Amino acid sequence: MAQIKLDRLAHSYYPNPATVEDFALKKMDYVWDDGGAYALLGPSGCGKTTLLNIISGLLVPSRGRILFDGEDVSTKTPEERNIAQVFQFPVIYDTMTVAQNLEFPLANRGVDRGEIRKRVDEMLDTLELSAKASHRARGLTADEKQKISLGRGLVRYDVNAILFDEPLTVIDPHMKWQLRTKLKELHQRFSHTMIYVTHDQTEALTFADKVVVMYEGEVVQIGTPEELFERPDHTFVGYFIGSPGMNILPCEIRGDTAVVAGHSIPLDAEYRPSRNARVELGVRPEFIRFADAADHAAEKGFKEGIPVTLESVDNVGRHRIAKVRLAEHAMNVIVPEGQVLAASDHKIVFDSERCGIYANDRRLDAAFAGRGFRLDY
Repeated sequence: MAQIKLDRLAHSYYPNPATVEDFALKKMDYVWDDGGAYALLGPSGCGKTTLLNIISGLLVPSRGRILFDGEDVSTKTPEERNIAQVFQFPVIYDTMTVAQNLEFPLANRGVDRGEIRKRVDEMLDTLELSAKASHRARGLTADEKQKISLGRGLVRYDVNAILFDEPLTVIDPHMKWQLRTKLKELHQRFSHTMIYVTHDQTEALTFADKVVVMYEGEVVQIGTPEELFERPDHTFVGYFIGSPGMNILPCEIRGDTAVVAGHSIPLDAEYRPSRNARVELGVRPEFIRFADAADHAAEKGFKEGIPVTLESVDNVGRHRIAKVRLAEHAMNVIVPEGQVLAASDHKIVFDSERCGIYANDRRLDAAFAGRGFRLDY
């Protein structure tokens, strides 16, 4: 187990990168705690696998260093770093049995035979492969082979870190849930430093203590699932996390009011974006409601809600998702179970305490906290 530090790390696949656009990974300075469970989350091409391969030693970074417990390992091999890595597609020995595949990394390290048997039996039970322990791997299904690949990484107790590169791609949905749960249990039991690459927010949010959200070669936010949902630091985080994602609306800021398409939306604080910034209001569908009562609307600073056009309503089980349009801006609104929508004249109310203001995609801190007064410096 190791603390992993990225020290001014950057990487380009070009021999002589000249601009920031030439870098697959832009400059990073982060410390990931010993024993933490992290997920690298983002769309294809954002740099997740590049960063994972630098951590594992399959790539040497173009710039900066990577340190394990304070030791510079930037040019060391995966073996020298004592890393276990599980890839997107299974890497196993087809001519060996299931049990022999799981024994192999332990036998190579001279682990006692009795301890090997104990760990392999435990892993076979965990992966529900006990009945196929003596079967050769070549005859197994793709998801069974990937389970062996997972087991080869998890069976080792002495590693500095275990790295997973989208390991559940070939696993059926029910088994994905079981294996994510098991990975979480094993992390809590053995406190391995685990880093899990995925583009699936459900996988990331259910596995990790902290999620590292990447976008266009940058880490745009590191936080708990709750922090990413409640307070996205970047518009991409708001859009990518959540189902549906955050509504993002171009706006003009007038102190503690956002103006969207000519309509005023009260905020819980004053904001002062720079003069030439692209300013947007971000609010999750969960934090908007249809103004079905005048007294509720009045609480939020309105005599009435903001008029919108209702385009459709999708029933997703626990609630409904209303697709509405505010002038030319498409939005999603969560409709609680049991709420009856009016036949016409639809109006919405924003929860001012849950609205974020973004300048050039980055969340702004309030210039003055609280509505109706200023703080002295």
